[in-house]
Amino acid sequence: MTQTAVIGAAEAPTVAARLDRLPATRYTWFLVVLVSFGAFFEIYDLSLSAPLGLGLQAAGIFHKGSAGLFGLSDQATFIAVTFAGLYAGTLGFSTVADRLGRRLVFTVALLWYALATVVMGFQNSAGAIDLWRFIASVGVGLEMVAIDCYLAELTPKAIRGKAFAVSASIQFLSAPLVAVLAWRLIPGQHFGMAGWRWLALLPAVGAVLVWWVRRALPESPRWLEATGRLAEADRIAGIMEARARQDTGRPLPPIEPVEVAHPAAAQPSLMRPPYRRWTLALIVFHLCQVVGYFGVTNWLPTLLVSQGITIGKSLGYSAVLALVAPAAPLVFSLFSDRAERKWLVVAGSLMVAGFGLLMARMTQHTGAAVFIAVGVAVAAGNSLMSLSYHTYQSEVFPTAMRARGVGFVYSFSRFSAVFSGYLIAATLDHAGSVGVFALIAVSMVIAALSVGLFGPRTRGLALEQI
Repeated sequence: MTQTAVIGAAEAPTVAARLDRLPATRYTWFLVVLVSFGAFFEIYDLSLSAPLGLGLQAAGIFHKGSAGLFGLSDQATFIAVTFAGLYAGTLGFSTVADRLGRRLVFTVALLWYALATVVMGFQNSAGAIDLWRFIASVGVGLEMVAIDCYLAELTPKAIRGKAFAVSASIQFLSAPLVAVLAWRLIPGQHFGMAGWRWLALLPAVGAVLVWWVRRALPESPRWLEATGRLAEADRIAGIMEARARQDTGRPLPPIEPVEVAHPAAAQPSLMRPPYRRWTLALIVFHLCQVVGYFGVTNWLPTLLVSQGITIGKSLGYSAVLALVAPAAPLVFSLFSDRAERKWLVVAGSLMVAGFGLLMARMTQHTGAAVFIAVGVAVAAGNSLMSLSYHTYQSEVFPTAMRARGVGFVYSFSRFSAVFSGYLIAATLDHAGSVGVFALIAVSMVIAALSVGLFGPRTRGLALEQI
């Protein structure tokens, strides 16, 4: 049951109405770029899992197969604790961003990640490395929820998809960086220290620099308005309006009335209409998409080695494919606000399913051009799905509970990833890489169906109208 309010000319315009009529200016893109460099380290952290596992094996800290901690695969355990930390960060702490604000939370979380990663880089046992990996990942999970909410609330509705695409491109610059660094550093010693330690320590320096630069970011004016801090919201919205006039040299467009649909209940619930249907659809989506997404990104070098491709060549191929991650979102930004968001999520999921099955047929005798073409298609599908669902899940919940909603549904991807590493490891042992790619394909089809059949439409709508 919903009730609708219309903001007319006689009433003071809301921050949402003021922001959504702003053109895309240098200042808007400056804020998007600035906040995106924090998310850069989440992708670095996730991209690190596959090459770091190989590096720790080369250093004798991790064991091959199931000879690791508690008789389990060390690489699977490393991936599991990574996602357990992300799960704790997204589910356990995401509501903090609704209470304390977006800016404070992602700033603190970035420093948390940097400190824990430095400590991890100096550990010498699998157990200690897994512990600090977990702690670091809690900070990363918390930061990503706050960043997604911030981007959705800050950008005008006409460029919301493009803003997420540009942000994704910046974030995924870390993927080729990790791949190239791993290729050059693993295995081996450099300046008396193992290559895997350099991989763990390098992002900490960048994280501190980004924290210092991001002090220029304002708080989300939509969040300030939703929490009753109207004077601050008005001041920041006024700054953005002034910068837009300055950048364009023209008067701003008139403020259009915004039809706002909101639940009658003072405290909206994720498990009550209209949000229950969307929440459940996104839970199913996240439980399944993570098998496909991280099944490729975290396990690709290992899967290629199992198909007879050498470690050096597999890391080289991975480095080439990692270049797709920052480039693809820029291509997708050309139509990200013209196509319905949920169908972009569906298209990306099905691309991973279809081309992943083709990749299962790759061997050491497959030509490099063929492998790269198929690999690029898989990577592009993952990129389209990822940037689209980050935008999508940030749109479907109201500002007052946006971080709670995003954190709750997103946490199921982290929960699934804790166990999917073991599932993929077991599938690889019993059915080979072909079985793993089949598992990925089935998971991605289910993910596509959940959003395609049950997700709401969001294209061109103000956040308050969805």
